[in-house]
Amino acid sequence: MPRTLTTTEREQFLAEPHTGVLSVAADNGRPPLTVPVWYAYQPGGDLTFFTGTEGRTARKTRLLERAGGFSFCVQQPRSPYKYVTVECTLVRADRAPTAEQVRAVATRYLPEDVARELAETETADPTGTFVLFTGRPDRWLSFDFAEDEVEAQP
Repeated sequence: MPRTLTTTEREQFLAEPHTGVLSVAADNGRPPLTVPVWYAYQPGGDLTFFTGTEGRTARKTRLLERAGGFSFCVQQPRSPYKYVTVECTLVRADRAPTAEQVRAVATRYLPEDVARELAETETADPTGTFVLFTGRPDRWLSFDFAEDEVEAQP
């Protein structure tokens, strides 16, 4: 039977460099927009992620700003399965993030030199295309299926 992660466990799991899945309410009767994103999180803090090179005009940018909140999920895709979902209130949308803000997310997924180059390139022009979103975690849902795996072994 799966168990709910403790506060410390769920925050630590979210702090690991998983690919996050962002979901935000859509418009025009369409289902929610759900897309993978890179993100950064420190236990007890806010969740940050940026849109890609189409950021300022992206549908997700418009939907996030209109909705004022989003759901976010990370998972361990191999056994023992584990996931954390967090509902967040959007607290900030930086339309001109600094290179350091972009680098803080990118270094979780890219080598340091590549992340630095990406951050410097994307923020060199003040009319750049990245938008850095910050969300405050409000509600959590988490499960760890490790006990199920232990019970299933001979």
